[in-house]
Amino acid sequence: MMQLAKEFIAQQQNNTFNYKQVSHAIGATTPKQQRAVALFLAELAFDGELIETSPGKYKSPMRTNFATGIFVRRSNGKNSVITDDDGESILVAERNSMHALNGDKVKVNIAAHRRGAEPEAVVVEIIEKKDQVFIGELKVEKHYAYLLTDSKFLAVDIFIPKAKLKNGKTGDKAIARITHWPEDDKNPKGEIVDILGKVGENNAEIHAILAEYGLPYKYPEAVERAADKIDAGITPDVIASRLDMRKATTFTIDPRDAKDFDDALSLTVLPNGNYEIGVHIADVTHYVKPGSIIDREAESRATSVYLVDRVVPMLPEHLCNGICSLRPNEEKLAFSCIFEMDNNAKVIKYKIARTVIESNRRFTYEEAQEIIETGVGEYSEEILTLDCLAKILRKERYENGSVEFDRCEVRFDIDEIGHPVGVFFKESKDANKLIEEFMLLANKTVAREIGCVSRKKRAKAFVYRVHEDPDPEKLAELAKQSRVFGYKIKDTGSARDVNRSINRMLNELKGKGEENFLSTLAIRSMAKAIYTTVNVGHYGLGFEYYTHFTSPIRRYPDMIVHRLLDKYLNGGRSVNVDKLEDQCKHSSSMEQLAANAERASIKYKQVEFLADHLGEVFEGVISGVTEWGLYVELNSNKCEGMVPIRDLTDDYYEFDEKNYCVVGRHTNTRYRLGDNITIQVARANLDRKQLDFAIVDENKPRRNEDALGKKVSAKQAINCPIPKGRDKGKSKSKTKDKKRRRK
Repeated sequence: MMQLAKEFIAQQQNNTFNYKQVSHAIGATTPKQQRAVALFLAELAFDGELIETSPGKYKSPMRTNFATGIFVRRSNGKNSVITDDDGESILVAERNSMHALNGDKVKVNIAAHRRGAEPEAVVVEIIEKKDQVFIGELKVEKHYAYLLTDSKFLAVDIFIPKAKLKNGKTGDKAIARITHWPEDDKNPKGEIVDILGKVGENNAEIHAILAEYGLPYKYPEAVERAADKIDAGITPDVIASRLDMRKATTFTIDPRDAKDFDDALSLTVLPNGNYEIGVHIADVTHYVKPGSIIDREAESRATSVYLVDRVVPMLPEHLCNGICSLRPNEEKLAFSCIFEMDNNAKVIKYKIARTVIESNRRFTYEEAQEIIETGVGEYSEEILTLDCLAKILRKERYENGSVEFDRCEVRFDIDEIGHPVGVFFKESKDANKLIEEFMLLANKTVAREIGCVSRKKRAKAFVYRVHEDPDPEKLAELAKQSRVFGYKIKDTGSARDVNRSINRMLNELKGKGEENFLSTLAIRSMAKAIYTTVNVGHYGLGFEYYTHFTSPIRRYPDMIVHRLLDKYLNGGRSVNVDKLEDQCKHSSSMEQLAANAERASIKYKQVEFLADHLGEVFEGVISGVTEWGLYVELNSNKCEGMVPIRDLTDDYYEFDEKNYCVVGRHTNTRYRLGDNITIQVARANLDRKQLDFAIVDENKPRRNEDALGKKVSAKQAINCPIPKGRDKGKSKSKTKDKKRRRK
């Protein structure tokens, strides 16, 4: 049988394979036979006859010596190249890197694989350099200047000629670009692109976060000027061309600090006793024309970015907070889904139309929630009716397989200089859920309108918001871990049945010790939602058709949907699907960058907040377990830090990846994902946005100490270097000995 396996492997050339594929090809059907195949592949890999490209995946080492790929640079020196052919990660020593930067497209020569050693590659050509910048603190000496970089992709400082400083001074937070890096030099040379402000100043640090992720931190003046010239233009002719809904009772419900009101609801009781409910969305595309300077900027940004203390808008303020915003007592243009619904929230019929509306009232979520809870207030009858219908819609949605994840969001009370002085949590209550349900209904309806056609017809190219099925292995692991605690999760069958079983478990978990562990596993089993022209449905919502139509002020895909919807409702032909897919990919990519920047800004404020609480003890939950440490989320403020594995000095701890824990070799002490834990805030490093915690023995309270047990002051602990030795999320030390880091 193993001879058959060898013959199969010989036929694969440069393809990757796993034991299941080999077993299927050679007819190894029993568990015993399949285990033998898996062991055989592992032995071949150990002997150097196969390459293990990732855990459990193999390929033949017989390959051409040259390949192209994307260079991955790391500040810890573990550089690699991800090959284009098969996505294999191959080690590249610094001496063999040609000083390629992270993201550069390179050509490499792959050395012959030696037994017992990782394959290595040598960069022989940098094919295409990625345009990128680096952020850090500027140091200006008498004869030279350099940037102390914050990047996890660069281990050395950047020398800046005095003529390229842009008037920067020591202590400035600055953005630099590498201009050249001679092969024999340890440090690259560069130029300052922009000065953000002084290190530690709130604006400088927030702008640095945006720049780190390649996001814009200021609006082009030319785009602002173009927007300022736009007039609302709600003339009698414009009104006559639209469905006039100004007499319908209409209102918005938004966060208390919101300025861009991009959705409104209206309610009218019809003569037959049913309800006419309008979901009105700001008609941004009436004002922003395709290909205009405003449209090009919006397409590039793709999304507004919501940071801890500000919004970086996709559109100029004159549009997003002014003309397009559905402010009360002002005539506004909208794109609307109008539903006739009965008392059971059943949609009798609907229409999609461009409208003109006038909002009667602007509610905050808190104001609407008070009306729901007390039954008293302005437009209480309308709000209570909508709340009742929303609850029916939500109940049906969960019964049909929508997953119910209820996660609170962390928000900070910020003082006048941007310093966090308190933490509060944004909870989703009935008022939030009311708006959510009707937005979901509108999004689903628009997607079905375009995507759901008869079998004889072909749907026109459209933008869908899709959410693929969970990874089967992650779902099986969730089911396995759930059974340990007595819960039954379906990991096979219809999405409806699987998701209903997850919802049942999530409801039963509330308030129990295993809640954090299992709810975290459930979230991690899910895929990420993306934009695409290929509709595969939305698994998490349990919808066959879904898009984003309801937030064109802050999401460019919604603007695309508005344009396509208008075109197709008026009989237009399908657009080019390849160009549309490129726009979808860009929007998905920018959405992920915006989410990363938001998390980074929250993390920065968490570190800044806990820097005022060094040495204090908190209760928390282990939110992540890795080979380099335990991540802990504090109960009282949701701030997250890490207990480095090196600081667990009472035993030698080993990482058990399968069971999400670290285990002491001698004492068998176990720290597992979801466990409750008491910690002390040990270090706060603002430069690296990192918090270090120390586990507290509740029977032996500790004072403010560093990892070695040495007492330090709070001032010393802030920004004290995180020691070396961390992998992935770990930081490099900033040494004071600059000679060691410069040639």
